Amino acid sequence: MNIRTRFAPSPTGYVHIGNIRAALFPYLLAKQNHGTFVLRIEDTDQNRYVADAEQVLLDTLKWLGLNWDEGVEVGGPFGPYRQTERREHYLKWAQKLIDKGLAYADPYTPEQVQQFREEAQANKQAFLYRNYRPENPPEWHLGLPLRFKQTKIERKHFHDEIMGDLEAGAETLDDFVLIKADGLPTYNFAHVVDDFEMEITHLTRGVEYISSMGNYLALYEALEITPPVFVHMPHIMAPTGNKKLGKRDGAKSVQEYRAEGFLPEAILNFLVMLGWNDGTTTDIFSLDDMIAKFDLTRVQRAGARFDEKRLLWLNGQWLRRLDIAKLFEYARNSANPADYSNSFWGEHGRIASDERRLEVLAAVQERLKTLADLPALTEYFFAAPQIDLTQITENKFLASFAPAKLVELLEIAISALETTDWNADALQNTLNDLLARTATKPAELFSLLRIAVSFAPFSPELPRTLAVLGKDETISRLKKVMDTLAK
Repeated sequence: MNIRTRFAPSPTGYVHIGNIRAALFPYLLAKQNHGTFVLRIEDTDQNRYVADAEQVLLDTLKWLGLNWDEGVEVGGPFGPYRQTERREHYLKWAQKLIDKGLAYADPYTPEQVQQFREEAQANKQAFLYRNYRPENPPEWHLGLPLRFKQTKIERKHFHDEIMGDLEAGAETLDDFVLIKADGLPTYNFAHVVDDFEMEITHLTRGVEYISSMGNYLALYEALEITPPVFVHMPHIMAPTGNKKLGKRDGAKSVQEYRAEGFLPEAILNFLVMLGWNDGTTTDIFSLDDMIAKFDLTRVQRAGARFDEKRLLWLNGQWLRRLDIAKLFEYARNSANPADYSNSFWGEHGRIASDERRLEVLAAVQERLKTLADLPALTEYFFAAPQIDLTQITENKFLASFAPAKLVELLEIAISALETTDWNADALQNTLNDLLARTATKPAELFSLLRIAVSFAPFSPELPRTLAVLGKDETISRLKKVMDTLAK
């Protein structure tokens, strides 16, 4: 089988983290089988349409590396790939149902339909539109809703690649809308037509659609269409584990995660493991790894709990694993210089060469959790920090030292460093010797030197920090702190 999968989002708002998993699974399924991944835009809900949402979606997919083979922007043999541009296709298939007596015009007003609902509720019955089907509906024309006519009220059986053998009760079957009053199709109708015409072999979507499968199966039968392979993915659950993840649970848009310095590799790595594993203890998967190892039989049926702390941990892992040139590229593309004054890309960083910035980035790489950490981690490499003696005198390792003793330690350290070869190995040897000479512990002497040169809450290992900072700058900063303490 030439496997063809699709991602068919609606441009109705920001790109939720769950939207991307809905794209990732069919992408992996297509790529590992040398198939085709199609991007279709389902934009028939014009009431919820958000301007620019489609472009944000396309940009996000590209940033993540989920490039599609066919569809919007790319083209292909089954276009157009926006539903609002496919009206004639839906009208053609709707006419087939009308001709077969399987579709009819809905003559009722919204007020009449509400009365039917209230009547059903009063009788303690579920509201089913088919129970109020008009006996002599008018001839259908654009401007009236067109409904599907259920003629076989029976239990439907189907197989899902993740959820197994399932069935839909007859009570779920109803006369649902095919074409709305505005002439655009509903999702229930359009996706069946589009998937057939675009030769989609595997329909991948969330488990929330299982409840509607009875209606979809009836429509496949009425249109004489062979259904695709069904793949319903489990929900991403809120951190509490008791409901589907939503905005109120802290779920952010992918754009927000990108702005906060998360890498595409980490986001995809995190998402693929929400409901899937390869049967090993492996935590780190590149996109190529996912393509090679992804297997629908190992996707769990239960919902997977969202854990942002794990995403942050994975992001740190990927930041440390990236080639420094690739990391530098990500840092440059994610930076907003206006927000990074006196830092890597800001006022002082801008006057530095790329070579200098690469050197600094390599020094702090092991300490990064997100790219947004760069300002705090690198500012002191580009500009001398303000001296704040409280960071020294209130430090838990240094609070017991009198100022005169701190001055003495700095004086000894400066003397030793002035005659040291300026590389990380030589600096490490000098620092070790200083521990013996001053009879101090690493947490004491090294904390003093680290704070004196950076006044930052944390920094790379001290020899690396001093090496990148440079000999003249290091000695100058230590002397200024020593003089301030002496006063």
